Amino acid sequence: MITYSLSKQQARRFLLQHQRLVPGMLPGGKTGIYQYVRHVGCIQYDPLSIAGHNHELVLQARIPDFVPAMANELLYTDRMLIDGWDKNMSIYCTEDWPYFSRLREAAAARHNGDGQLLETMEQVREALEARGPLSSLDLEGKQKMNWAWAPARVTRAALETMYFRGEVSVHHRVHTRRYYDFTARLLPEHLLSAREPNPLEEQYHDWYVLRRIGSLGLQWNKSGDGWLGISGLKSKERTAAVERLLRNDSIREVRVEDVKLPLYMRTADVPGLEALLAGDASDGGGSTEAAEQGGFAAVLAPLDNLLWDRELIRQLFGFQYRWEVYKPAAEREYGYYVLPLLYSDRFIARLEPVMNKKTGVLNILRWWWEPGEALTAAMIPALAEAFASLARCNRAGSVAFSPETVRAGGLGLLEEAVHDLCNSMTD
Repeated sequence: MITYSLSKQQARRFLLQHQRLVPGMLPGGKTGIYQYVRHVGCIQYDPLSIAGHNHELVLQARIPDFVPAMANELLYTDRMLIDGWDKNMSIYCTEDWPYFSRLREAAAARHNGDGQLLETMEQVREALEARGPLSSLDLEGKQKMNWAWAPARVTRAALETMYFRGEVSVHHRVHTRRYYDFTARLLPEHLLSAREPNPLEEQYHDWYVLRRIGSLGLQWNKSGDGWLGISGLKSKERTAAVERLLRNDSIREVRVEDVKLPLYMRTADVPGLEALLAGDASDGGGSTEAAEQGGFAAVLAPLDNLLWDRELIRQLFGFQYRWEVYKPAAEREYGYYVLPLLYSDRFIARLEPVMNKKTGVLNILRWWWEPGEALTAAMIPALAEAFASLARCNRAGSVAFSPETVRAGGLGLLEEAVHDLCNSMTD
């Protein structure tokens, strides 16, 4: 078994390289979006949009000149991406549809004995045939049933059951509202008729563990959010899959200084790691300038792939992040929708952005520097680009830092640079 020994800085840089959070690794436009999603398997979807939806924030951090319309076209016009269940609600490449057939089969078996639900599903089919794509609000009926998180109208439960079975898929969205149509109308026949690529359960586990390791870049065999969403994969099954993948050299072990557990990476990603290590050897072990990664900066999504295993990020980056939207206000350490700010190979701050759609202004309400960090002249160009990208993603005409944020954070020069850059984008 081949094992790599890395410093924490090397591990951080490899992760950022793997996550395409370095300059120049992805082309702009839909090509770059598809390349990234294909590389990591999936990105998470979340309906909240305080300063952009989660998947849009993931993409704006990586794709030059990203705007949400690009992702929408890939999803709902080109059909190269699809809304599906992977790492919870997710977006993945449509060509992966056959790999999730066992999830659809399991969903089909769940409610087979519910006569009311099955009858309503037939009514939904008739409505889709007659009227085309529909949302749950377009369907008649007020009767409710216990469903998922809370009681829901039976018509909604029927439509969502058909979605999880694969009978319908998302045709398009209006804001967060999903409109469904028959999957047979949306996906090509060769995908719909494809056989399960992993007919044996062990094959399926191996495929999913390998996929999830690639979604992060480095991952350990330890329970945590990085493994969420894989049905039927408990600790025992995960360990067995890791051992099989090591034996057939699909993954390799990575040891990082001061991290007790071994980490794992895809063998397919080894060339990138070896190139990074070779560069370190040529410059005497990796200078601070090299670690700056060209002065790259990005505001990250709360459910960014890099942050899926937050304990691992804490150990490698010394950065502890919690998304506090579901915490009572009195229990929040920072705020409702607070995002991390990455600069070079470290997290330097976190901020609370809120998009005002009426005024077209992206407001930065609060800012917290990480210990030992403060604004420097060298940071300003990269940070200004990061905020311009966030503004473009939100279709904002300008970015406004609250006076208290500017004063307490020492952000006057950054505010000026962001203002000038946003103005140049609209000229």
